[in-house]
Amino acid sequence: MKKYLLFRLYGPLASWGDIAVGTHRPSYDHPSKSSVMGLLAAAIGIRRSEDGKHKKLAEAYNFAVLVNYPGTFLRDYHTAQIPSTSSIKKQKHILSRKDELAVEKEKLTAVLSTRDYYSDSLYTIAIWAKEKCPEGCPYSLELIENKLKEPEFVLYLGRKSCPPALPVEAQIVSGESLKEALEKAEFKCEAFLKLLNKSGQVRLYWEGEEDGLVPVHTVTRRDLTLSRKRWQFADRKEHYTMLELGE
Repeated sequence: MKKYLLFRLYGPLASWGDIAVGTHRPSYDHPSKSSVMGLLAAAIGIRRSEDGKHKKLAEAYNFAVLVNYPGTFLRDYHTAQIPSTSSIKKQKHILSRKDELAVEKEKLTAVLSTRDYYSDSLYTIAIWAKEKCPEGCPYSLELIENKLKEPEFVLYLGRKSCPPALPVEAQIVSGESLKEALEKAEFKCEAFLKLLNKSGQVRLYWEGEEDGLVPVHTVTRRDLTLSRKRWQFADRKEHYTMLELGE
């Protein structure tokens, strides 16, 4: 029997970053591994500057996401006022947004971008220890479960402007396979889920080998954290299939 840590992510807005070019900030329609591992790191209390801890966290666990409800696509035209580069260099201390903008009006400019979000999306996340992790798992599933219930830092769904709207309800479930663990999990928000997804069919994305799951296709995603400080990511293989839980 394997142990799986399962939890739910739901919010009015979520954004799961994709490769960004120019002023467009796209989003996948389901969470990336890097975003979920960043959320776990925040719960545990790992700071962005602690590159080694982030890398170990990303490499020690397999990851899967069940798309209970994909949500509604939303694109925002975004403007942000910023001071010129030369005026920033002249400022000795910037302690707040007010300090940052405390320059002459003619030295203020604006950055324009479009940012993609998904509204009212709901996901079930699963992580489990890799069998062949060279240095072993840095944190037990029990510790991560407790930290998700009482996180050290604020959790958010891809962006700081996207907080969770429901408790994540972290729980450890034992099962012979990922599918069995997903079927055995019990969430208090299940009644709410039924209002979002009436079809019963859900998409599942996972990595690694899993009994009873046959991929419809496999894609390469660049979302395996290498460095949070330098914002660098490596490729990984992600499998996909459709499920009807309870069958």
